[in-house]
Amino acid sequence: MKTALLISTYNWPEALELVLKSILLQTKLPDEIIIADDGSNENTKFIVNEFEQKSDIPIYHIWQEDIGFRKSKILNKAIAQTSTDYIIQIDGDCILQENFIKNHLNEAQKGVYLYGSRVNILPDFVPDIFSNKKIIFSFFSKEIKNRTRNLYFPFLSKFYKKHTCISKNFRGCNVSYWRKDFIAINGYNEDFEGWGREDSDLVIRMGNNGVRAKRLRYAGILFHIYHKVNSKEKLALNNKIQDETVSQKIIGISNGVNKYLNPI
Repeated sequence: MKTALLISTYNWPEALELVLKSILLQTKLPDEIIIADDGSNENTKFIVNEFEQKSDIPIYHIWQEDIGFRKSKILNKAIAQTSTDYIIQIDGDCILQENFIKNHLNEAQKGVYLYGSRVNILPDFVPDIFSNKKIIFSFFSKEIKNRTRNLYFPFLSKFYKKHTCISKNFRGCNVSYWRKDFIAINGYNEDFEGWGREDSDLVIRMGNNGVRAKRLRYAGILFHIYHKVNSKEKLALNNKIQDETVSQKIIGISNGVNKYLNPI
């Protein structure tokens, strides 16, 4: 099974640097790394190029012009560029616990997507995190809240059951799925522009297509670096799109990944 680690980012190279640094400490590495960049400036490119010098893993930096929040589009473009079997998806402001990738791969099952925990780094400590380039956090670290989410007992993950509906604990910054399940529903819906609901809509449509969900608890842990919330000016429209996905049990969409795929 070939695996890609997919990282979405936009103009926060300081955070991306810590994320990439945490990848080098992983006990299990992906086969490739794909950075889905929604229009960052040259500073992000510099960080990526610097990381390439330290890593033996193939790295693909997929970039698009900055004309607003278009996360769905850049993720579709990025996934269209890989032929790996399995996608582990994070955001570019989420530092990985050392067993993050190993935990996702150990729990991967056909016809199932996984969603893991997010430990939040407190706002007051973000400057220190950057200045010290800190990427390791224990249960007792002063920098974090949601401490119980940082309890690492991977054997307990086995007791979490697969289910058919989206969970309130789902976070799009910590999710993994089979690429074929993604392609089957035509990927992300690019009608979503602006912050909100593109990730949850994706897994709802996967569920409508028979893919079940499983929570990766006490394993697959990452640490989210605090930042101000993005503008929610288009959230009402995005909520409407997702509500239609639920009420109409929509699976495939027209404005998706297929436009970037090479014809067979």
